[in-house]
Amino acid sequence: MSAATPHLDLTAPEVTRKISQRSLVIGVIFAVVAVVIALVCPNGREEFFRAYLLGFMCWLGVALGSMAILMIRHLTGGGWGTVIRRILGAAMRTLPLLAALFVPVILGIHHLYIWAQPLSNIEDKHLREHLEQITHTYLTVNGFVIRAIFYFAVWNLLSFLLSKWSKETDHPGAPDHSGRFKAVSGPGLILYGFTISFAAIDWVMSLDPSWISTIFGLIILIGEVLSAMCFAVVVERILFSYKPMSEMLKPDFVHDHGKWMLTFIMVWAYFSFSQWLIIWAGNLPAEITFYVKRLRGGWGSIALILVLFHFAIPFAMLLSRPFKRDIRKLVWLAVWLMLMRYLDLFWIIEPNFSRTLALTAADIVVPIAIGGIWLWYFFRNLASLPLLPAYDTDAHEVLQPAHESHV
Repeated sequence: MSAATPHLDLTAPEVTRKISQRSLVIGVIFAVVAVVIALVCPNGREEFFRAYLLGFMCWLGVALGSMAILMIRHLTGGGWGTVIRRILGAAMRTLPLLAALFVPVILGIHHLYIWAQPLSNIEDKHLREHLEQITHTYLTVNGFVIRAIFYFAVWNLLSFLLSKWSKETDHPGAPDHSGRFKAVSGPGLILYGFTISFAAIDWVMSLDPSWISTIFGLIILIGEVLSAMCFAVVVERILFSYKPMSEMLKPDFVHDHGKWMLTFIMVWAYFSFSQWLIIWAGNLPAEITFYVKRLRGGWGSIALILVLFHFAIPFAMLLSRPFKRDIRKLVWLAVWLMLMRYLDLFWIIEPNFSRTLALTAADIVVPIAIGGIWLWYFFRNLASLPLLPAYDTDAHEVLQPAHESHV
């Protein structure tokens, strides 16, 4: 450990507190507008709950993806993960808030899910017979709630353990927790994979209970880690204008973050194409309806945008080594990809309710409201701890290169 380490000021800059306060104001204002939309507009409640599920899945993805990347970092090591470790941790520690924000999804269950509505209202005979079977076994309101409690319990337990041991490395004489981190992160990644897969089935895929896909959970998973890495790049760019991040963030670390973004984009494209190819080749009525809905009525234009701007163009841009090493350039692609993640979830969720492409005011207002509240809590978490666990055994990977002249 560098002798200069105890004298470093690793406190988060004041800008984090300012952004936190402004985010809360924006979140509250948009939340009020969202409630007005739900109460005043025609079909306001239905539009509100659909938009709420969309926004919730967007911001949940950032939190869970951050936890997954953090566990990958604990298993593999590397300065690339150490320099954004507290950013990932602050995002992960928003899971208690997200658990509370899931309550409106439960309250709106009868507005969102056809299987939670009276079967007598369903005109399609085959769908009604199908629902008569699964609503007595898996898709029940009580089962939906109990499983959600289990998912959040697992995620919050992992977050608690990883955060608790990380905080202990902020003080001199901190124990070496690398063994504990690895012991939790290995099984934790497996638990994350299973729980998010089932959560994706419960919360998103069951919007159309007649459709199934065994790879759907992995598509949601890879989208989450991609959005989390993009979010980390955006935050590190904000912090790069201030100390200590301006001294800690090196081009090599930024380069690694860009490579992770490229990797996640390719895996997302591979999973998405694999699902499409298998379903389209199989040509089974119970499966192909997913794409029939999303390639007609204007929805096909969204699919084309995703192919071009979620994969092809970002993929080509990230092949450039100088581009990946420049945080001032990489951040713009990161912001764009986060917008594409919203569009991807919009394309997955909304066609279940509308045959033609339609973007409502709620689809914009509600995700911003959730995002404002989430960002308030995130930056509050980020400001509460130093930006680097200075007495962790791996901190030297970031601190020594930044202060080699003082050693």
